[in-house]
Parts: sequence; structure tokens; C-alpha cells
Amino acid sequence: MSELERYYRVLELEPGATLEEVNQAYKDLVFVWHPDRIPNDNPRLQKKALEKLKAINEAREKLRSFNGKRQTIYHSPPTPHKKPSANTSTPPKQNTDLSGKDFSRANLSNKDLSGRNMSYANLSGADLSDTFMHKVNLRGANLSEANLFRANLLLADMREANLRSANLIGADLSGADLRGADLTGARIRSGDRLLVKLIGANLAGAIMPDGVIHS
Repeated sequence: MSELERYYRVLELEPGATLEEVNQAYKDLVFVWHPDRIPNDNPRLQKKALEKLKAINEAREKLRSFNGKRQTIYHSPPTPHKKPSANTSTPPKQNTDLSGKDFSRANLSNKDLSGRNMSYANLSGADLSDTFMHKVNLRGANLSEANLFRANLLLADMREANLRSANLIGADLSGADLRGADLTGARIRSGDRLLVKLIGANLAGAIMPDGVIHS
């Protein structure tokens, strides 16, 4: 079985499934395997659910990339052959290094920023609701007052990130590295109910919403 076939199998799809089918299968499996659906007193199943989520996220990410390339190959209109000239330039590749960039107040809702390097970027007040940020590097980033409602931050690097007064309701930070992050005043609860997924997250030294430093 090829690596590509394995990713389809992870999402319980037949090889060659469409991007729409990939996205739907991803949503269905995340719903089934989300740690919130597993009893808290069953650490074995909690660990298994987290491993499943990692595999599901990786499969979706790889198949989205593959489907995007396939559509470019098969659906791009033919272009007339031109003799190369000195002025011909290669289109820039998708920029994965966004470190230090200014995205303050930007609308990044529903974007796929997985795997990007956004360390020390300014995302203060940005709308990141429903944004896919699997394995994103947000080390030292300014996310103060950002809207991270239902954002997928699985395995994100958020060390020393500024999350003061950020909206984290519904966000998934499973396996994220939050060491030294500042969450003062961040929204993570509704009443006494915690509404942020923090399964396996590293919170050592993080300043929690109530100002207490997590040990």
C-alpha cells in the first residue's frame, strides 16, 4: 500500500476520493474521535483518541495538498507554448514563513494555516475563527484579543505567546505547547464549564486566565 493510499484509508475513503469527500470524512471522524466524547476516567481511550486525531489531521493535510496539485494538473487551461525569455519569471511558491508579519485585525477566518511559521507575528484582534492551524508555529506571537473560536490548534507551538483576552471558546489545543504563554483574561469557560480542548497540552509556566501561573 502506497503512502497516499494509506492516507485515504485513515479517512476511511477509497483512493481517488474528491476533496469534498476528504473534507466531509475529516469532519465526521473528528466528531467521532474528539476527546470530549471520551470519558475522562479512561486515559487509555483518551490517548487513543488523541493519536487518531493526529493521524486524521495529517491525512487531511496531505490529501488536500495532493488534490490541489491534481486539480492544477488536470483542470488548468492549456497555455500556448512560448519561447522562454529573459523576462520570464517563476510564480512565487506559497509562503510558509510568516514570522514577524503584521496581521493585526485581519480576517483569517476559515483559512488553512497548518504548518506555517508565524512565530512573533502580530495577530492582535485578528479573526481566526474556524481556522485550521495544525502544527502552526506561533511561538512568541501576539494573539491578544484575537478570536480563536473553534480554531484547530492541534500540536501548535505557542510557547511564550500573548493570548491575553483572546476568545478560545471551542478551540482545540490538544497537544499544543503553551509553555510560558500568557492567557490572562482569555475566554475559556462558560460558567464552570471548560470549553477549550487541552488534552495533552503543555501548560508549564503558562499564566492562566485568572492570573495564576500553571505549575
